[in-house]
Amino acid sequence: MAYFLFFIIFVIFLFLLRKLRYSTLRLPPGSLGLPFIGETLQMISAYKSDNPEPFIDQRVNRYGSIFTSHVFGEPTVFSADPETNRFILMNEKLFECSYPGSISNLLGKHSLLLLKGSIHKKMHSLTMSFANSTIIKDHLLFDIDRLIRLNMDSWSDRITFELTVKQLMSFDPDEWTENLRKEYMLVINGFFTLPFPLFSSTYRKAIKARRKVAEALTLVVRQRRKESDIGKGKKNDILGALLASGEQLLDEQIVDFMLALLIAGYETTSTIMTLAIKFLTETPLALAQLKVQIEIM
Repeated sequence: MAYFLFFIIFVIFLFLLRKLRYSTLRLPPGSLGLPFIGETLQMISAYKSDNPEPFIDQRVNRYGSIFTSHVFGEPTVFSADPETNRFILMNEKLFECSYPGSISNLLGKHSLLLLKGSIHKKMHSLTMSFANSTIIKDHLLFDIDRLIRLNMDSWSDRITFELTVKQLMSFDPDEWTENLRKEYMLVINGFFTLPFPLFSSTYRKAIKARRKVAEALTLVVRQRRKESDIGKGKKNDILGALLASGEQLLDEQIVDFMLALLIAGYETTSTIMTLAIKFLTETPLALAQLKVQIEIM
């Protein structure tokens, strides 16, 4: 009983301490929710439902179009105000990009999404130069067509992952890529959860899976370094471009970079592919025009 009372008093103390601390930050009105957890569970529950909008709508009605919450372990300001959002997007240099701890911890400190300054510019430039090169343009459509035919039954999630792996490391689908995909999916599941392994089994699994993915990619990087040192045939993929960039990148930097590209090429790409097929199917004229363009290419 004494331990329970101590725990309650400790939680209340943390709650008051946190409230005092954040009151000095002059944040917009809102609720910080419970200690540690905040309003994370409400947000996750809403976005796993068919109608996530009420999470935002309820708080907009109560606090206004700009409000404060506490999600994924951090105080967070939400903006549902078009003018404010436009100002932020038009003045990105005034703001610093960041991600919740649940995401940044899993991405790795050398991830492209977390880099800043000159190193970010270099890595971003390297990525874009490869993406716009004739190397990728010459075989990208072929790889997409082949993987779609191969994975039609399992649909877009697997296709986008295998396509990204192909562009990153020149690996065709096999047992190794499938095992990598399974671990990678556990990492993705950990992005939007409480970044506290003690409280979240999903986050614990994500950390463990992230370690396995990093180990697998590290072995690939080291093998490719050896092949490069002995002059073995260079592969036209992103890993090859990174190793030949002359930046003297550490294995850890390359692994974090590749992991970020895997993530960037997964969720958004599969969603876009699904929506593209949906709307093309509903618009025969657009589909016919697209077929003509592809034939011309």
